[in-house]
Amino acid sequence: MTSINYSERIPNNVDLSENRRLQRALESWLPNYLSWWDELGPEGTSAYDVYLRTAIDVSSDGWAHFDYVKMPEYRWGIFLAEPVPDRRIGFGDHKGEPVWQDVPGEYRASLRRLIVTQGDTEPASVEQQRLLGLTAPSLYDLRNLFQINVEEGRHLWAMVYLLHAHFGRDGREEAEAMLERHSGDPDRPRILGAFNEPTPDWLTMFMFAFFTDRDGKYQLASLAESAFDPLARTCQFMLTEEAHHMFVGESGVMRIVKRTCEIMDEIGSEEPERVRAAGGIDLQTMQRWINFHYSVSLDLFGQELSTNAANYYTQSLKGRFHESRIDDDHRLVDSTMWIPMLDGEEIVEREQPALNAVNEKLRQDYIDDCQRGLNRWNKVLEKHGYQFRFALPHRGFHRAIGQFADVRVSPEGNVVGEAEWTRHADTWLPTESDRQFVRSLMKPCYEVGKIAGWIAPPTRGIHGNPFAFDYVRFN
Repeated sequence: MTSINYSERIPNNVDLSENRRLQRALESWLPNYLSWWDELGPEGTSAYDVYLRTAIDVSSDGWAHFDYVKMPEYRWGIFLAEPVPDRRIGFGDHKGEPVWQDVPGEYRASLRRLIVTQGDTEPASVEQQRLLGLTAPSLYDLRNLFQINVEEGRHLWAMVYLLHAHFGRDGREEAEAMLERHSGDPDRPRILGAFNEPTPDWLTMFMFAFFTDRDGKYQLASLAESAFDPLARTCQFMLTEEAHHMFVGESGVMRIVKRTCEIMDEIGSEEPERVRAAGGIDLQTMQRWINFHYSVSLDLFGQELSTNAANYYTQSLKGRFHESRIDDDHRLVDSTMWIPMLDGEEIVEREQPALNAVNEKLRQDYIDDCQRGLNRWNKVLEKHGYQFRFALPHRGFHRAIGQFADVRVSPEGNVVGEAEWTRHADTWLPTESDRQFVRSLMKPCYEVGKIAGWIAPPTRGIHGNPFAFDYVRFN
């Protein structure tokens, strides 16, 4: 079961036509989804022909088809990865048992909560990015934005399918609520804080795709270990699409760094005001964007010590990143982990039960992955002969959740007072002046083969096409 049936109103590879009740329920949800897309999806784009990839298979090779598509006509659907024959549960109390095809009654509420929390992030990012198409630096970037948008929409469909198929009336109500909450809405905001932050410019968009979508990678990978097999298989295929989103973020920031280096070469100066005057984004401003988006994304992993995360693990609902590659008993009953904690006004390492620190293990894997990305950005600076290096701030910096939520921590990892925080905040985090400057650069560049002056073109185009290709056709 790899190919996807596109002959049905809702494309799928789950034999939806065999379950007429479920099919009717999802078909009744479709108009509401399309209304949401029309109202809060990419602004003013319904007539554009966009060179998009569409999943046609769930195998690892040759899974996508590329062609021009109008986004409202994109064939959103329900695609699960291939089942693994005789798959066994890999962790927790149920380790070694056959995976579940149905939701165990005792875990119904927990699984629903996990699915709803993940599902709520998908339409949120579309809403956050809905105006970015008005200021894209090139047709290549515009197309990549729209590709992310339609795939986030499909990821919403993936979670809505699970809710409809396995949670009855409660699931249908949760699916409706996902279209009723809106990013940044003061009355009905999205569940997680990072998904209520505005995304008004492309520097923010690239940072979001690098940092926040990377959190999505780790959350999806941990859910892909779940004993609930439909959830695991759904997340496995979502990870295939998520990889492109992170690529857009990492390569986008790298292209900005490259262009800034070129500008500094041309003007013979690294001084921020001179770089800005020459139409570039200075390195210090980029560091402040890193500090903000990284710290906000760290909050998405939750508390350092979490009984909820421990319960999810013990119940075999949500594992760790690449669970099978970890060399331990996969039950964590007697295991410990050293984690950073507050001790008065100092941050110290303390040994804690590994079961309660599952969130922190996932956060550490994420931190290591983010650092690899920064290393690649820093190689661009090194290649151009500049001493400046980007750095991830301390994990306690600018946190709203967990051990460090009620204290001020500098990027270097020192607990500081309110006065010192106030004195340095403008050098650590984006200011309104910074944001106004970045927004001032955001002018659309929609001529084939052309690009805005603050970012370098990519080294290659999409699906074998050159950068100078009409990735979006305006009708």
